[in-house]
Amino acid sequence: MKMLLFLLLSVSQHALAVVVEVSEGERSVLLPCLFSGITPEDTTVMWTCSDLDPKSVHQRREGGDDGRGQNQRYSRRTSMNRYAFIIKDFSLTLRKPTKTDSGNYTCSISAGGKERRLRDIQLQVKDQQVEVTVREGSQSVILPCNTTTPDLPEDSTVEWTRSDLGLITVHEYSNRNDELMTQDEVYRDRTKMNEDLLRTGDISLTLKHPKVKDTGRYICTIYRDKDILTQKVVLQVKEPFPSWATAVLVLLVLLVVSGGLTYYFRHYFMKGYKVKVDSGVESVQLPCKAIVRFLQDTRVEWKDRDGRKVHVYENGRDQRGEQHRFYRGRTEMKRNLLKFGNFSLTLKLPTDDDSSTYTCTISRKGNLLKKKGVELRVRGLNIVSYNKHILYLTLFPLHTSASWPV
Repeated sequence: MKMLLFLLLSVSQHALAVVVEVSEGERSVLLPCLFSGITPEDTTVMWTCSDLDPKSVHQRREGGDDGRGQNQRYSRRTSMNRYAFIIKDFSLTLRKPTKTDSGNYTCSISAGGKERRLRDIQLQVKDQQVEVTVREGSQSVILPCNTTTPDLPEDSTVEWTRSDLGLITVHEYSNRNDELMTQDEVYRDRTKMNEDLLRTGDISLTLKHPKVKDTGRYICTIYRDKDILTQKVVLQVKEPFPSWATAVLVLLVLLVVSGGLTYYFRHYFMKGYKVKVDSGVESVQLPCKAIVRFLQDTRVEWKDRDGRKVHVYENGRDQRGEQHRFYRGRTEMKRNLLKFGNFSLTLKLPTDDDSSTYTCTISRKGNLLKKKGVELRVRGLNIVSYNKHILYLTLFPLHTSASWPV
């Protein structure tokens, strides 16, 4: 029974001094104090803390506990074994330890006006628990636990227990082998530890096929020589992902993927082009290609940034009546390329006034098939070439089939 209680704390014994470590949030911690001598009549066991005023933590006489002078911080939180004077075990149980309980405690007895100091204990309440979360249905989960000093002695013992279910044994390792006789049947064939744990100091536990009922507080305890080192791990096993939610998720993924592919193929050729050309060149081509079957009722419409119609092609011919006068006589589409999905526009005699963003729209019976943007930048203005172009447009405003002068 005493050994089970010790699993909740970490003790390092050096002569009469004992260091006790416990994680905040535990149900209780045991401050050990054993006596091997003879207890005189009217003996009083006293537990005190030098860091407090008043210093009294707990007092007990042979007839029972004596609460006189007890520091109110420990009211209803301390207790001793009811047979303490018979078994000479004066250990103190402190319930619900908090960080403010950390301090130096002394166990002593007094009788006939004389006092004898039995044990000095340094209590350290720490927040050192590790939290692990996993979903039911996972292959396994690792409960981490490591020592600061590897190369453990061969006679070291490691115990994994579960404190929220009365310290049941989850896994035990002793004498360089797994001790399965003490293991609770709930964890039978579901636990595993590293083979070289003594050398590495990694005494983590692998729990296979975690279930929701495995949720709880686990304690890793190492018995190394006279030291007892512990670490707490809180395991949270969540409900498995609902099957209906999985189906919805799969459906959403398929919709997103199919939508993405549709968008990709629909707009594959809609990426904007950037075209740069020097002013004075004979012509410039604004590219527009698409995977569209060209039919008689297909409409191709080119517009500039201001919404002016640059060129319109429909019903097998150019619709000159819809074209803005600024572009009249200066645009051309290659009819022999239309059936191959090439709807590029040739703009003749470009000047810096033509620098703009042009949009190529392909539709059929009012339904949009493709839309593409082209940014045209005409660099520099050659005044001689510009005047030459103006003169030509003045002389031949409508003769688009004429050859263009250089």
